[in-house]
Amino acid sequence: MTIRDLLPGEFPILLKEINDKAKNLRYEGELPRENNKLLAVVGSRKYSAYGREICESIIAGLSGYPITIVSGLALGIDSIAHRAAINAGLQTIAVPGSGLSRKILHPQAHVGLANEIIESGGGLLSEFDDDMKAQYYTFPQRNRIMAGMCHATLVIEAEKKSGTLITSRLATEYNREVGAVPGPTTSPTSDGPHMLIRLGSALIRDANDVLELLGIKRKDEGQTLFDMNDLGTEEKLFIELLDIPRGRDELIRKSKLDIGKANAVLSLLEIKGLIFEELGEVRKAF
Repeated sequence: MTIRDLLPGEFPILLKEINDKAKNLRYEGELPRENNKLLAVVGSRKYSAYGREICESIIAGLSGYPITIVSGLALGIDSIAHRAAINAGLQTIAVPGSGLSRKILHPQAHVGLANEIIESGGGLLSEFDDDMKAQYYTFPQRNRIMAGMCHATLVIEAEKKSGTLITSRLATEYNREVGAVPGPTTSPTSDGPHMLIRLGSALIRDANDVLELLGIKRKDEGQTLFDMNDLGTEEKLFIELLDIPRGRDELIRKSKLDIGKANAVLSLLEIKGLIFEELGEVRKAF
């Protein structure tokens, strides 16, 4: 497909509402699907195994819903979100901090991903000239485009001072919904989401929380049971090991997983509400 100017009538509807709206936009691919909810998914370039898993899990849980995933094509959570959307059959749109010419597209490592996005029925969007290289100031500019065009912004892992939090701040200023995924308290990339939650952003644990954030009916309304078949292999392993409460160290040792992977899986199970820690022991919540 060729890169072209968006006509005024083709601009994302919500983007027309912001004060510092873009005058011109360049686009390649399919436009956001009519009546879809647009969700910006942003996060740290230095993601953890936990961040990757929760991002993929949440987006996989949105499969089949009228949702378009928007992100910035960057290294880390952005690219994970784009690929997870493609795998889930969701439309995804990338808003890079550069022009759209493949010669200067930022980052160059994601030219292949950009092409996958187009081939999957998604799109690339930029307010910069096609041959405009990424600069330090182009990223905050593109962040306002992402925040402005989306109904909600989801933050997955971010340090206190990061471009990710610029996007969430702008989303708040534009009167959009903001959600954040909590993480391990020992991780610096949990500082940003935890700060947002303290300031009033929605706490996001799973896809159902995202659906609620977007004003879509939750899948779990009225449900009290879960299906073990919906869990990953490592998640099932821990549930089986928790036939009796166990200390975290003992649990990790019996799982035979490396410590980082084990802690990531345990955090995911805790966010899903399936386990909790009490008096130094990990217990099943059902």
